[in-house]
Amino acid sequence: MLKILRAGECFREPCTLLLGGFDGLHLGHRALLAEAKKAKLPIGITTLFGGKGRMLFTREEREFLFAQAGVAFVCEIAFDQTVKSTSAEDFAAELFSRIAAKRIVCGEDFRFGCGALGTPELLKELAPCPVEVVPFVRSALRADASGKLRTRKISTHVCKTYVKTGELSLLNACLGADGSFCDRAYFVQGVVEHGRQVGRTYGFPTLNLAVPPVKLLPPDGVYGGICATPRGNFPCIVNLGARPTFGVKEKKIEAYLDGFSGDLYGETVRVYPVEFYRGIEKFPSAEALKHQLEADIARLRRSGI
Repeated sequence: MLKILRAGECFREPCTLLLGGFDGLHLGHRALLAEAKKAKLPIGITTLFGGKGRMLFTREEREFLFAQAGVAFVCEIAFDQTVKSTSAEDFAAELFSRIAAKRIVCGEDFRFGCGALGTPELLKELAPCPVEVVPFVRSALRADASGKLRTRKISTHVCKTYVKTGELSLLNACLGADGSFCDRAYFVQGVVEHGRQVGRTYGFPTLNLAVPPVKLLPPDGVYGGICATPRGNFPCIVNLGARPTFGVKEKKIEAYLDGFSGDLYGETVRVYPVEFYRGIEKFPSAEALKHQLEADIARLRRSGI
């Protein structure tokens, strides 16, 4: 079971420690994880929260990803004014006093301490054990205007850019998603709430999730995707945004699960939007919306998601 270290808490068992912000696990992070696993020690990972801007993955979502990846513990660090003003030397001393690291792994771009003055070279001087520095992971993710593939470093910034532009296939490539999607792709996690129960009146009952306020979301629209539930994974149609046909301006996540019956109220689920279908629009009637949803479901089934 994944152990969460809050401020001041310790992990005294010999371990390998992965250093970085780790607001998820993209391919660059997974290269660090693969290196860490070579030592066959319990693996710990640091993660920052509380900085500016919205998160690629929330704290709860990260914990799911870390547990799935075989991490033993996560050291959560609040990126507050205290941390921002702590020198690299003091930051390292405090961290290593709490964690019995026998091996440390970081990326070549890892920085720490006030003003980001701490570098992998300084880390090697301060660490109580060997430090392995892993090179950037680059990937040919997009063709330029001439059709030639260009490479770029895979980073959280790149991933966030793809979320904002709705380029989910490129985003999921950065995250290393495969056909199953459910341990690597971009997702939104939440607890199923009671909704207005309007969808069931025209044959499309949906589950409703509140939008996490700190979560970075793709553009509003209707997506084909997958919903992972305690009862299995189901193809789904996801509405991200308002519901203007019924005069609802509040932004929520609403998903129709193809092949599911029953209810999931109070259960934690993960919604994976995979393919953009259409924008949010106001239909003249519930019947017109029903016809569009039938077309969306047909498209979902043809896609094989």
